Amino acid sequence: MSLYAGIDAGTQSIKLLVYDAESGQVVATASAPLELISGEDGSREQLASWWIEGVHACFAQLDAPIRASIAAVGVSGQQHGFVPLDRDGQVLAPVKLWCDTSSARECGRIMQALGGERRCIEIAGNPILPGYTASKLPWTRQHRPEVYRELATILLPHDYLNFYLTGERFTEVGDASGTGWLDVRTRQWSKELLAAIDPDRDLSPCLPPLVELGTTFAILPAIADALGLPHSVRIAVGGGDNMMAAIGTGCVVPGRLSMSLGTSGTLFAYADHPVVDANGAWAAFCSSSGGWLPLICTMNCTVATETIARLFGFGVAQGEAMIGETSPGAGGLTLLPFFNGERTPNLPDARAAMLGMDPLNATPANFYRAAMEGATYTLRYGYDAFAAAGLGFEAIVLTGGGAKSAAWRQMIADVFDLPVEVPRQSEGAAFGAALQALWSQQHGSGDSTPLSELALRHAAVDPTLSTRPDPARVGEYRTHYARFLQYLDAVRTLYPA
Repeated sequence: MSLYAGIDAGTQSIKLLVYDAESGQVVATASAPLELISGEDGSREQLASWWIEGVHACFAQLDAPIRASIAAVGVSGQQHGFVPLDRDGQVLAPVKLWCDTSSARECGRIMQALGGERRCIEIAGNPILPGYTASKLPWTRQHRPEVYRELATILLPHDYLNFYLTGERFTEVGDASGTGWLDVRTRQWSKELLAAIDPDRDLSPCLPPLVELGTTFAILPAIADALGLPHSVRIAVGGGDNMMAAIGTGCVVPGRLSMSLGTSGTLFAYADHPVVDANGAWAAFCSSSGGWLPLICTMNCTVATETIARLFGFGVAQGEAMIGETSPGAGGLTLLPFFNGERTPNLPDARAAMLGMDPLNATPANFYRAAMEGATYTLRYGYDAFAAAGLGFEAIVLTGGGAKSAAWRQMIADVFDLPVEVPRQSEGAAFGAALQALWSQQHGSGDSTPLSELALRHAAVDPTLSTRPDPARVGEYRTHYARFLQYLDAVRTLYPA
């Protein structure tokens, strides 16, 4: 029996999923929590060593026979992180993450050097947004000059785990799209973007080579021994967590819309050609399945519900029960959930605000509903950009931790007025990484089955979790969403991008 493992290095935890392709069953899962280093300047960092410890902790939770049957591994990782390595492969500093807004000002400076945001999009397909890897380099040059001097290799989080597993420095176009210096149309590094980041240093030697989908690498024997894996294990190229979730949810053909409710919220849709917006309304990323992945990201999703739950001293499960005590609109409360600043809408310096409070509606249950609604409205704001561009969808495929909530599934269906489907495998990113590993090994053995066909075959939905819009609530939410947009317009003046 051959098994396939997917590792997902998220913001809150390392997750591991092991899949038996023959039976179509997940045979094991494991997780290990991660800490977050937060600063008042908007910095959000982790130590790369924590990821390694988490990977070891996850594999240690598996039975030895399962580990011995693993044939290939795929790695998914949070996007946009900056892992600086020296010439010896040692990590030089804490990793600045996707939710780090301390380098927001550097975004404007990079784009100004190119001739403005529109020129940046013309050159590479995307503006440089807060959280993208590009702005972290000039920030490091200024605030950690010794790190910048010793910098020899720039890796993304999933790249670093691949480096640890294989000893090889490489990346792929999906995750690389989120750096800000990949030309998504040509799938090549942009010399103009690199020069705008640092006109005095050629950063090209620091960039790992871009490898083709289907490429696999041997695991280092010492690492295989430490994890209890066979020396024959192959490591697939992997990708960013959004790209892997697209594979895990079957978002590998046009017309499907996937939504992930994690620490961040994302909307993404597969395309067989570059889908670039001249105004940068969405991220024009490449996929990790051979196409492109237009994507909208919000920086505050489950962050909102978890923060409110912590504020009132109850757990998320209790919050789920409390939703039943409330009605759409949260009694008049509206949360702008910008706890980490925000990317969609582009308000990196914004902070969260609860509006509409009075002595009657200021209850824990209404606060919790307002958090869930605010996170949902922010995603709807991004979806409106897709709709304005003429993109249409028949259903939403929902994944991530928030997808486990029945109340949230129904809210998504009502706010978007679309049916909601939930994949049988709830951890879309880890599952997608396992499927990519499965396909890569088969591809290497001469199997010509397209990755899209394999993903659709395995990414089945759970019909018991499917939800359809409630027509009455659809109308109610239109009114409440309009109120959210009014508050958003009023708050914009306080936090100019």
